[in-house]
Amino acid sequence: MTTAVFENEVVTHAHVQYLRVPGLAGEIALITLDNGHDHTRPSTFGPGGLASLDAALDEIAAATPAPAAIAVTGKPFVFAVGADLSGVPAVTSAGQAREIAETGHRVFRRLKDSAVPTFAFVNGVALGGGLELALHCHHRTIASTALVAFPEVFLGLVPGWGGTQLLPNLIGIDPAVTVVVENALAQNRMTPAPKAAALGIADAVLEPADFLERSLEWAVGVLDGDVTVRRPQVDRSAWDAAIERARGIVAARTRNASPGALRAVELLDLARHGVDGEAFTAGTAAEDDALADLLLSDELRASLYSFDLVNKRAKRPAGAPDRSLARKVGKVGVVGAGLMASQLALLFVRQLEVPVVLTDVDQARVDKGVGYVHGELEKLAARGRLSRDRLNRLTGLVTGSLDKAAFADADLVVEAVFEEMSVKQQVFAEVEAVVSAECVLATNTSALSVTEMASKLEHPERVVGLHFFNPVAVLPLLEVVRAEQTDDAALATAFAVGKALRKSCVLVADAPAFVVNRLLTRFLGEVTAAVEQGTPVAVADRALDPLGLPMTPFELLTLVGPPVALHVAERMHEAFPDRFAVGEGLRRMVELGKTSVYSEPGVVDPELEGIDAGDSPLSEEQVRDRAVEALAQEIGLMLDEGVVQAVQDVDLCMVLGAGWPFWLGGISAHLDRTGVSERVTGRRFLPRGVASLPA
Repeated sequence: MTTAVFENEVVTHAHVQYLRVPGLAGEIALITLDNGHDHTRPSTFGPGGLASLDAALDEIAAATPAPAAIAVTGKPFVFAVGADLSGVPAVTSAGQAREIAETGHRVFRRLKDSAVPTFAFVNGVALGGGLELALHCHHRTIASTALVAFPEVFLGLVPGWGGTQLLPNLIGIDPAVTVVVENALAQNRMTPAPKAAALGIADAVLEPADFLERSLEWAVGVLDGDVTVRRPQVDRSAWDAAIERARGIVAARTRNASPGALRAVELLDLARHGVDGEAFTAGTAAEDDALADLLLSDELRASLYSFDLVNKRAKRPAGAPDRSLARKVGKVGVVGAGLMASQLALLFVRQLEVPVVLTDVDQARVDKGVGYVHGELEKLAARGRLSRDRLNRLTGLVTGSLDKAAFADADLVVEAVFEEMSVKQQVFAEVEAVVSAECVLATNTSALSVTEMASKLEHPERVVGLHFFNPVAVLPLLEVVRAEQTDDAALATAFAVGKALRKSCVLVADAPAFVVNRLLTRFLGEVTAAVEQGTPVAVADRALDPLGLPMTPFELLTLVGPPVALHVAERMHEAFPDRFAVGEGLRRMVELGKTSVYSEPGVVDPELEGIDAGDSPLSEEQVRDRAVEALAQEIGLMLDEGVVQAVQDVDLCMVLGAGWPFWLGGISAHLDRTGVSERVTGRRFLPRGVASLPA
């Protein structure tokens, strides 16, 4: 393999040692995979890593006498996490891409085809190619704390080193569809060790404290015949139904716009022929073809760009003040006890483990809010995610009050009340009257001006925006809004709290609707305007499918809720009347109390008939063009206005706050790749070669 492709590779070395284990005649050749870094830099396989593993297997093959078994394990907490994707941008030819695919297959297959029994001791996280290496071994143990997953489809790739062929022939096609496709498209959900063993991915679950010793003992038992590994027969009659389910998942979650997801389903279908001899050779050759194509795709480059944003930029928010300026938060107040406020209270008490007090206008609402938090904590305990002691402690930290004097010793007070400026100003005035001079005041507003909200306070510099996304426990984005007078201490405290809440924070200016809501409102407004112009609802709703967004425009409207969408649209129309209209169809939905344009899937609600009664219908392509051009225009204006530090923050917000696909690159990479950016704004958003193939 051409090492120049991965010239900056952090090589994972395969260290060999020969162990004598009591009860075994002969030695076990143990390969330990280690890149020389701690668990924060997991071991990966680039050309150098594969060459080291190949050399280790050569050494073992030459050993005299031959070992009784070969075992592979990892460094502390990490087995291996797959291919070294850092070198992908340098892969510029089909030959290089195919060489990477074929080399991985050749080296890993040595473990599958070995005449000497092979074992994988999965001591920690095993992702992608790391899991594929383990699957090539004849037997597998797993530490009870380990996690396994195939994240490739999430990134626009496929498990391309044997995973699509080996896994379904080990655990069955339907659970393999879950692991390879469904979990990957559910924000890369991982499988914990006990479930992995229950599925049949691992043969034994062992505790981590003495995992290697117990794994060696277990291997001796297998070799001596004292331990029998039973694997159920794979049901090949289930293949068609499972593949149909996989196609349905891909269609629902990617609108069939992700080439990696479609190829993964094809490969899983091919695995029905088994993994013996020529069948496995044919299956892995198909994986080679898929990787050769996908490694050169713009979608993969965009995915890696998104991955870099989430794993690097999100951890060091651009423009954030020095962390040393942050104030300690030992108690939190939440104004409001509705659903959003209650979700916030639950998040604060779970992650900060400090007293949280909710207030509202009457006791019934306060009791309902506190009851919600206590109930959710009970559910977590019932699922084994909270110990009984921790449940009791957290429950005791959440209280309610009708009197805002309960905030007197709070260090942070967050308001989550009705989206009306006068109401929020009154709330902040009442809170400021009872809290200390050091207390930070935060608003969860989705569209209102934080500056105006703070304008009547004695200390407006203490006010900051903390815009969470619903559902609060799931979506990782937190837009941190700096108002005109927000000082560095308040802002630093907001970032510190966001980090403690395990949110990815992005600094945004106090501009109407900030980032995510501004873009989604503009985007949705173009679609609803097309309907009012005469475009059939169904045509407009599927017009954006080629982007592969997680939901259609009218599914998004249902999720957000027409009243909220109308409120934001009205605020945006006030701010930018030339670009943001308030559709009469949306007003009508709110007046009629409708939550969706559909009364049942695909059927427009009879009471909303006529919302597409205009005489100038558009085609799907025309609707899509209008929507993406509007997004490009709005992003360009946001950058000019300084709403964010850079376009990377826009993309980060769309990935984390709106769930837009990694393989879109947020949105700017797609707009650049399709030429929309330059057509609308006269410039690209990203440098050439970033999130796309080099020119």
